[in-house]
Amino acid sequence: MTVYPSERIALFIDGANLYATARALGFDIDYKKMLDVFRAKGRLIRALYYTALPEDQEYSSIRPLVDWLDYNGYTMVTKPTKEFTDSSGRRKIKGNMDIELAVDAMELAEHLDHIIIFSGDGDFRSLVEALQMKGKRVTVVSTLSTQPPMIADELRRQADQFIEITDLEEIIGRKHGDDGAEIEIDAFNVEQDEQVADL
Repeated sequence: MTVYPSERIALFIDGANLYATARALGFDIDYKKMLDVFRAKGRLIRALYYTALPEDQEYSSIRPLVDWLDYNGYTMVTKPTKEFTDSSGRRKIKGNMDIELAVDAMELAEHLDHIIIFSGDGDFRSLVEALQMKGKRVTVVSTLSTQPPMIADELRRQADQFIEITDLEEIIGRKHGDDGAEIEIDAFNVEQDEQVADL
């Protein structure tokens, strides 16, 4: 991973996509360690985490994670999920945050040198290209280690640098029993699983 010490960097985390990637690889992310790693690499300006939240439920299983991140150095960007019934009568929940992430990245670009996107979603290829046209370096973090790969080929080719998330597992992975971030990542359960289906 090449991040220069003088670079102003920001992390843009597609929550549902990163969760699906980590789950497919069988490891949990320690978000405290993640911040520490990138703070040590460059001048971390912002770490933004994007996720949709069910608004009509008294308790959401993702809420503890959202609250922990909010109090521990992350900027949370959320919006309510939308519920609909598909043509076969199945209940679906949609919560795509791509537009919010793209708009924020473009607005913050003038204050940054290096943008790091945690997502494999091919829809971000145009965003990466636009940021590069502004003279920014763009790194994408995802995986080729799953079948099929979690990263779209066009996104990987467009990025200045691709980081295989399994290469970071030793430094940002959470071992069961760690005290670093006592948040049960499995708390995502149904809400995130249904969001991932829309990726």
